[in-house]
Amino acid sequence: MIDTETGEARRSRLVVFDVEGVLLPKRRYLLFDVARKLSFLALFKILVIGSLYEIGLLSVESALRRIFAVYRGFKIDDLRRLFREVPLMPGAEHVFKTLNNAGYKTALISSGIPTLFVEDLVARLKANYAFGLELKAVNGHLTGEIEGDVLKPNGKARVLKEILRKEGLSAQDCVVVADERNNLQMFPLSTMRIGYNPDFILTVKSDYVVRDDLSGIIPIIKEDFQQAPRPIFSRNDIIREAIHMSGFFIPFICMHLLRTEIVALLIFLLASFFMASELLRLQGISFPIFSKVTWIAAKKSEFYEFATAPISFAVGIVFSLIFFPEPANYAAVVILALGDSFATIFGKKLGRIRLPFNKGKHVEGSVFGFLFAFAGALFFVTPLKAFAGAAAGMLIGGLPLPVDDNLTIPIAAGIVLALIP
Repeated sequence: MIDTETGEARRSRLVVFDVEGVLLPKRRYLLFDVARKLSFLALFKILVIGSLYEIGLLSVESALRRIFAVYRGFKIDDLRRLFREVPLMPGAEHVFKTLNNAGYKTALISSGIPTLFVEDLVARLKANYAFGLELKAVNGHLTGEIEGDVLKPNGKARVLKEILRKEGLSAQDCVVVADERNNLQMFPLSTMRIGYNPDFILTVKSDYVVRDDLSGIIPIIKEDFQQAPRPIFSRNDIIREAIHMSGFFIPFICMHLLRTEIVALLIFLLASFFMASELLRLQGISFPIFSKVTWIAAKKSEFYEFATAPISFAVGIVFSLIFFPEPANYAAVVILALGDSFATIFGKKLGRIRLPFNKGKHVEGSVFGFLFAFAGALFFVTPLKAFAGAAAGMLIGGLPLPVDDNLTIPIAAGIVLALIP
């Protein structure tokens, strides 16, 4: 990092990590590993509470108090055992080994995981500080009540201030690595903010964005960008993008083989089977074909989470086919299939200029995505419509929105195509 007063290079001495979504699969522990021991109604209640938090209708404190109330009567030892079975995110152990060897202090601050369990993680990763919520228990059983500074408004910021004070450090010496908006309170206390698979708010607010493998934060923290590994396409990447591009053929199937409604129904059924397979996979049960597809096509960071991208991709296609008139619906599907895929490919291989409003994507990717989306749309609509639809799809796809771009791209493109006479 650079000291703005002296102009001399300074090494960041403290790296602060959120836990769920950064070191552990996002919300897997409470929503899947623990919740599978609940009744269906209790699980449904937790999913509703989580959804209300995601859309901003509940604070993190209110959501967590409601969730842990559902766990009243659980044994703490059972929760600890399940926590220890949750896998780490890809690259986590390598990151901490590297930071420890380089002399950095590390802190884990979680508002959703009990301190007792965060301390287990600190011991495993040889980190320095552990902060989480506090469980209330009687005879080793949860009362359903929780407390702790991390639950309060700006609670994480207060914890970080105390760590900085204890270490004799300032914001110039601090890096924050986080994935969602609850961590924004710590950003003013750091001069380097890294979003790891961030939500749409952190995508805008972060200085850097890293996706997939957590190891990507190391060159950023050490400011050694020359040593950053060049992006490569793994076998999983190739298969995933090939599946995505295969959406190009769906309009032709509708036009020459099956009615559009039948194709939409089949895609919906496939998405439903995939959803069921993901729920089973997270419980260690393999679902024929579908679980195999996840393992050969998912990103590293999706292996231990619920993979939502295929579902949103299917929903985006079904919505376009059903709700937009022909041939706008076909062009919208192709813009999604080709535009999004080639934007990813060229952004990863050639990307140098990051979009100023979305640091997780590149200008080069958006340009090539537009060109392929435009070319594909020409099969179904006039050049003017193809240009407008592709431009709308790629523009909306580049924005940091709370909705997956597998949904926003075809909807934006379809609306524009349907409105142009």
